[in-house]
Amino acid sequence: VRLLAGMGRDVQVLAVTDGGASHPGSSRWPAELLRRERARESADALRRLGVPDVPLLRLGLDDGQVAAQARRLQSALDLLLRPGDVLIATCRFDGHPDHEAVGEVAAQAASRHRASLVEMPVWMWHWAAPGDARVPWHRACRLRLDQATQQAKADAAQAFCSQLEPDPSTGRDAIVPPTALARVLRDEEIYFR
Repeated sequence: VRLLAGMGRDVQVLAVTDGGASHPGSSRWPAELLRRERARESADALRRLGVPDVPLLRLGLDDGQVAAQARRLQSALDLLLRPGDVLIATCRFDGHPDHEAVGEVAAQAASRHRASLVEMPVWMWHWAAPGDARVPWHRACRLRLDQATQQAKADAAQAFCSQLEPDPSTGRDAIVPPTALARVLRDEEIYFR
């Protein structure tokens, strides 16, 4: 997002869900409060990334139900996409049902609108190692990040406190454990074309 905006590209961010189901049974993070907090965190992350003016659109699909509500995502992408656009989405093989559903709908939309699709792994790193046969490594690309972009990305990641901190009301660990955060903060992005 930062690099594309820096190149003068028109960038929009579409938040498909608000992650409202990530803390079941939590008195610290009841679903409605969590949805509001995630919206605030996302806006703060864009500010920290250095792109505060990038439009942040919220689709509001139910967390855990993207596949069942895929038509709404399809309609939103049909309104937003133009030929030649670059659509960045989660991977169709990420290992998280919502991420995979987003990837599937995004791939179809990119094809329909003659846009380029870039698939970003998120949870894939929890289960896949280099060479894992379930991953299309032949499509993998590496983008080295400069120091300023690395720092901005690290700052932006810290905006997501609701995912980075343990929940004292349930005794559960952070949604994004330190090992997962470390993978996000590498000096490169691995993506799939």
